[in-house]
Amino acid sequence: MSRPLQGVLVADFSRVLAGPSCTTTLADLGATVIKVERPGSGDDTRSWGPPWSATSSTYFESVNRSKRSVTLDLDDPADLALARELARRADVFVENFKPGALDRRGLGYAQVAAPNPGVVYCSISGFGAGAGADLLGYDFVVQAVGGLMSITGAPGGEPTKAGVALVDVLTGKDAVIGILAALAARAGTGRGCHVEVNLLSSLLASLVNQAQGYLETGVPPKRMGNRHPSIAPYETLRCRDGLLAVACGNDGQFARLARVLGDPGLAADERFATNAARVANREELVQTLERLLTAADAAEWEERLTTAHVPAGRVGDLADAFDLAERLGLTPVVRTRNDRAPQVRHPVSYSGDLVRPPEPPPALGEHDAAVRAWLAAEHWSPADLDPIDPTGTEQVPS
Repeated sequence: MSRPLQGVLVADFSRVLAGPSCTTTLADLGATVIKVERPGSGDDTRSWGPPWSATSSTYFESVNRSKRSVTLDLDDPADLALARELARRADVFVENFKPGALDRRGLGYAQVAAPNPGVVYCSISGFGAGAGADLLGYDFVVQAVGGLMSITGAPGGEPTKAGVALVDVLTGKDAVIGILAALAARAGTGRGCHVEVNLLSSLLASLVNQAQGYLETGVPPKRMGNRHPSIAPYETLRCRDGLLAVACGNDGQFARLARVLGDPGLAADERFATNAARVANREELVQTLERLLTAADAAEWEERLTTAHVPAGRVGDLADAFDLAERLGLTPVVRTRNDRAPQVRHPVSYSGDLVRPPEPPPALGEHDAAVRAWLAAEHWSPADLDPIDPTGTEQVPS
């Protein structure tokens, strides 16, 4: 079966996380992705360890599967000519250089689009190409200046980053959305466009209710630890042996919670009868619930509450998370066709066979000879480099 992006050629001039995560998704959907890397060192994340894989860093391998790696020195005239030829052939061009850096090499949007008007050119930056063009866009800094750290962490404690480079990941997903929208528009017009995403804008858009609350009231939200500003109980509660996450999104769920805990009258108590009342009396509510929860361990409460259709779960680690996904039949892990590197599965499921079997992340310059020969060929197609899934086999679960 043909994948949705089969035959689409992606010139990937990005590095680190936001851009590579975007192009990995495009590769999952069948695109031929040629990753351009610096000779000698390659993508910065190749050296970001531990932990290490058998061939690289696990950081690099998390977002670079199913790609072809070619090393090109953009300061070398011959290599720069090959880069320009790749751009001329590309359907999609993805880059996260400092704004203006590629223009000086003849690889800016206007220069690429002149001989290739159908190109969808995606620029990823930290703070946009205007007044923020000179600011370096690292996820950690954007979490700080973009407000995410201000609402993450314990009340009265230090602002805290998320446990993963979340803004990069969100920006990569926004880049995929923008590219797919531009490709859909191109199908009707024949012309591509310049898609621009930046970390700060993606972060602000992802802050949803917290951002809208500030816009409505003019009051910046504060850190609340694991609590929700608008819902209660929606937090971690202490049981006899540890923490349990409880999320009652409506009064019916709270009434079921009260019954399971052995005090159904809580749902009629005027302090707790409505969500607004529970938020207003949160401290009393938490004290009451934790007093009841100390009667049993978190695992027992999780089972009893889940059976009663109350959203609840123990706080686990990644081993617990993958185990849960396996038990639920979500197939969280796939293996590459040569069974070298396990990978987190493409997160979307389709009724059709739309996702390609993953290939291992490439070694630095692994495809130099093949890509350089392909760029020199007079007649070419993406399939010359990337025969996709010739047997029609599906992804191989772990």
